[in-house]
Amino acid sequence: MEPDNKYDILIIGGGPIGLACGIEAKKAGLSYIILEKGCLVNSLYNYPANMTFFSTSDKLEIGGIPFVSNNIKPTRSEALEYYRRVTEHYDLNLRLFEEVKSVRKDGNIYRIESSKWEYEAANIIISTGFYDIPNLLNIPGEDLPKVKHYYKDPHFYAKQQVLVVGANNSSVDAALETYRKGAQVSMVIREPEIGERVKYWVRPDIVNRIKEGSIKAYFNSNLAEVRENEVDIIGPEGKITLRNDFVLAMTGYQPDLSFLRKLGINISDDEKQVPEHNPETMETNMKGIYLAGVICGGMDTHVWFIENSRIHAEKIIKQLKIDS
Repeated sequence: MEPDNKYDILIIGGGPIGLACGIEAKKAGLSYIILEKGCLVNSLYNYPANMTFFSTSDKLEIGGIPFVSNNIKPTRSEALEYYRRVTEHYDLNLRLFEEVKSVRKDGNIYRIESSKWEYEAANIIISTGFYDIPNLLNIPGEDLPKVKHYYKDPHFYAKQQVLVVGANNSSVDAALETYRKGAQVSMVIREPEIGERVKYWVRPDIVNRIKEGSIKAYFNSNLAEVRENEVDIIGPEGKITLRNDFVLAMTGYQPDLSFLRKLGINISDDEKQVPEHNPETMETNMKGIYLAGVICGGMDTHVWFIENSRIHAEKIIKQLKIDS
């Protein structure tokens, strides 16, 4: 079935905050459509299979629908089920596996071309998160198939020599899980210790595994080169070469700021590269284009989370109702 092609709002991104924007638009009686280039809550789907959230379930709720989990900290699978049920409850107008290719302003409307259709919208909300573009190491051998920037399940790495790059939550989870599935795990960490942001119930575990020697950690060090069967690490004692089967480069991710620039949205010229927007209305310097969720922080991806950016949806729809 082909969708209508004219809407009050076109929402780019079908993650939790994009869904929240759709819910608020529906409550306000505004016509809308949500376009998501992957599956429903695609970023959450790509999280590690055994991941547990730092937030409690109530802080992940949207649309006034209670999120009930088995434990205080919900799991990835529980979150996927919750957001699917919320989507069905509100019967959200959502198109999955449909990527926005271009946006063009035409008078008072925007013309949007996707991978499947063309749309017109008076307003656009961008809620695209930051999980699609990994931060690269920019070292020789990073393009080898053995180097992974996404980690899903530990079983794949059983009986393998695994090097994990990084010392924050994703790195620590990968190191502990693969170690417990029989991998021989080493970590290369730029800092002198495990990151302070690591989940408080996990940090003692990784610290103790390193202390006892079950996981070897190279602190104040960097991965310098990857080859088919080994890697080079540069640290305080010079270059160390390790036998290696896989590298899990858990170096973080960044938002697609180039897409915002193409739309004419100003980006700050400092290292944070924050997109210009009014924090009261979430409108950018481009009239009728709004930001919601993690994308608002630019490269500073530790500012906005589901729990503190849910309010963006309410701010945007409130402003659109005032303007209408």
